[in-house]
Amino acid sequence: MGRIGIFGGTFNPIHNGHVLAVEEFQRLLALDQVIVIPAAVPPHKCLPQGTPDAGARLAMVQAATAHLPYVTVSDIELRREGKSYTADTLRQLHAQRPEDTFFLLLGTDSFLSLDSWYEPEVIVQLATLVWAHRDAESKQQQQQLLQQEAHLQQLGARVIKLENTFADISSSTVRRMLAFGCGESYVPPAVMQSITAQGFYGVGEDWKQLPFDALKEKSLSLHKAKRVPHVIGCCQTAQALAGQYGANPTDAARAGILHDITKALDGAEQLQLCKKYDIMLTDLERNNAKLLHAKTGAAVAHFVFGENDAVCDAIYWHTTGKADMTLLEKIIYLADYMEPTRDFDGVEQLRDLAKTDLDAALLRGFEMSLELLQQRGKAIDPNSRAARDYLLRKE
Repeated sequence: MGRIGIFGGTFNPIHNGHVLAVEEFQRLLALDQVIVIPAAVPPHKCLPQGTPDAGARLAMVQAATAHLPYVTVSDIELRREGKSYTADTLRQLHAQRPEDTFFLLLGTDSFLSLDSWYEPEVIVQLATLVWAHRDAESKQQQQQLLQQEAHLQQLGARVIKLENTFADISSSTVRRMLAFGCGESYVPPAVMQSITAQGFYGVGEDWKQLPFDALKEKSLSLHKAKRVPHVIGCCQTAQALAGQYGANPTDAARAGILHDITKALDGAEQLQLCKKYDIMLTDLERNNAKLLHAKTGAAVAHFVFGENDAVCDAIYWHTTGKADMTLLEKIIYLADYMEPTRDFDGVEQLRDLAKTDLDAALLRGFEMSLELLQQRGKAIDPNSRAARDYLLRKE
């Protein structure tokens, strides 16, 4: 009678966090075997455009785990037609190996959403649920996880909570870092070799000077879904302001669609981009990760997308501003601040000012931003003060 771990997922791509999870899973539960099962067609999410086919993802999983003697990579879900349901996989494995005990490793999101899976009552009967805890969880999410644990136990589930050192990495983050040119530290070398050789995830593609529609599609694919309406709104507002005040509408559109291109990255990932692209940082910037996406975004716009200096400079200054801004820099700063999805006290005043006086709107924008930072006790970038003071002197 063996203790068998089941670790399924899309693995798009498999990364170092997955491999560490397998190692910890096996060690903490004293498993005899871990079966890693790539999904062919995951039922709970749509695969992003450009995802390698199931066979390629299976091969990368095999390459990533080849050094672990207790791992078996299974194509069970690739051989079955239709969507990859965990309940069906567990049925098949249990029928083949009725004497074994199965443990199903679940990440935080999967554990919380298990009720919505296909036949969850079958899953809890055929496998012990192993909830992989992460230090990055908020207090609210921790409470949700504890409530879900109690709920599943009431349904008869056997639940184990693992305290572990799993790396908090997502495949979507890895895909973004690969696109930005520095994903090699996130995947095993053999996987990176496959990605490079076959051009997966855009590695090796030329994205410079893309036509606008292609640029828009690529940009939006690299954002979290909740930020997409803002990016589109900023782009459209920038185009409208460019038409009104005589800026280059093409540059305005391209800067608008790229202005938050690295926004989905966390502080550590931002710092990796800064290192790759030799971006010099102040102490204030190192300690305030929210300021970094403008600088890294400008670098990505230049090095990855081949945008001109006017576009890159507008992205660079869209968060803090600076003294004596160019027309395009002013437009992107304001478009980011007042696009249609923005909803805060004073935004309508800002929009009204922008209809007649760009500098007056810009000044009001800096004043509101500085007032808010002061109220919250946040550090203020000296460029923002310099921008406001320059406009006051000009006025």
